[in-house]
Amino acid sequence: MCLSLHLKVAALLCLAQFAPPVLAEVYFYRGPDGERMASDRPVPGYQLINKRDSLKNAGHILANHPISTGGPRKFQSYIRVASNRFGVDPALVEAVIQVESGFNPHAISTKGATGLMQLMVDTANRYRVNDRHDPRENINAGVAHLRQLMDKFNGDIFLAVAAYNAGASAVEMYDGIPPYPETRRYVSKVMSFHSQYRQFRYGAE
Repeated sequence: MCLSLHLKVAALLCLAQFAPPVLAEVYFYRGPDGERMASDRPVPGYQLINKRDSLKNAGHILANHPISTGGPRKFQSYIRVASNRFGVDPALVEAVIQVESGFNPHAISTKGATGLMQLMVDTANRYRVNDRHDPRENINAGVAHLRQLMDKFNGDIFLAVAAYNAGASAVEMYDGIPPYPETRRYVSKVMSFHSQYRQFRYGAE
């Protein structure tokens, strides 16, 4: 899971709510465009420039370098169109994509979820997706699914995001965010990115 630099503290602190109190290792990388990234695991294809056991006193490693405040520009038009169509905050869509796939349209999970918004086969079929690797189709279906979940849970974004990860039936069964560590970490990460994207990309609080 790679983190944009301006999110390094917020996202990792949110993770700490559900993780052991000590972060084992933090890796610092330089990307192909000169951007720097903090990650909690090795990242193939990036240049390792430092490795530490915490983010403490690491500002000089990250300072004075371009900060990415969202996904690749080539996906932004798809995000904007789908967000407008289904009435979903584009910052939330970007946050889900960041956590689900890191904006990699070719991402495939061990469970078979595919593409930017990690669609399962059943979900893709429900929204008539022909190619889950196609960014436009994938984003359109993912946002439609988010809209359906938000409507199901009366606009509660936290529950909708939890359902996107664990399924609506799990949220209904527990009448709230399921007590699964993975789902709770997922919700924490998505909401952290959502807040940051709203502030840095869309100028909203």
